[in-house]
Amino acid sequence: MPPPESMAIDFSNFENGTKGDALISIPKGAEDSYWQLSASAALLWKAIIYTTLAVPVYSFQLAVEETPVYLDDKTWQWSCSATLLNVTYGARLTGQITETNVVWKMYITKEGAGGFTDFLWFDGTSEFDGTEGQWRLYESPLVPVKILQIDWSVTGDKVGMIKYTYTKSGAYEGNYIEYGLTTNALNAYYKIHYYNSSEEKLFDLDVEWSTTLHNGRVKCPVHFQTSNWYCWDSNHLNITCP
Repeated sequence: MPPPESMAIDFSNFENGTKGDALISIPKGAEDSYWQLSASAALLWKAIIYTTLAVPVYSFQLAVEETPVYLDDKTWQWSCSATLLNVTYGARLTGQITETNVVWKMYITKEGAGGFTDFLWFDGTSEFDGTEGQWRLYESPLVPVKILQIDWSVTGDKVGMIKYTYTKSGAYEGNYIEYGLTTNALNAYYKIHYYNSSEEKLFDLDVEWSTTLHNGRVKCPVHFQTSNWYCWDSNHLNITCP
């Protein structure tokens, strides 16, 4: 089984940051805080997952805890119900073993007003041993276009890399954020590529931080006009990089 974490980048180190639309503009004042700049550039991705795609992601996290039922043609099915904002959804996840990998499909059903049946909200593939795979998520039953691609891989017993790529046609198509873990002192990182519409520029950020001490650093040549790193301490205050 793909781990539930294969859909969820860790944003916990930046959750107290500005939660505005960082892909549209860097919040005023962010240029004075290196941690805040990093947070503002990352947290829109959390908004995409936990608002627009909350139903399929939460349903997957619940479904993998259930006992599957064998259907046919090397296909198993996991079924569950998920309640969000007082609305209950029925979910069924299928996994089919093929000659080369495992093919996954998540169907969601909603009863009542605005209801829909068996909407394919995401699909994907994974290796037989569960070490890597890819998800493709669709925006909604009303707008059934692919909005996000998630590539993931496992290192040891943890998801060591997750990459979200925005795939919907428009100004932000091709924007991405990659999250990973390393063995360095700053043991987590983001690589962020996004279009800033207010400045009509593409920005590339490298962010590294400690998941235990919470200090870190950011590099953004377009924003800082240098290729230097800019650091913050465990209290998220700007410091001179060592």
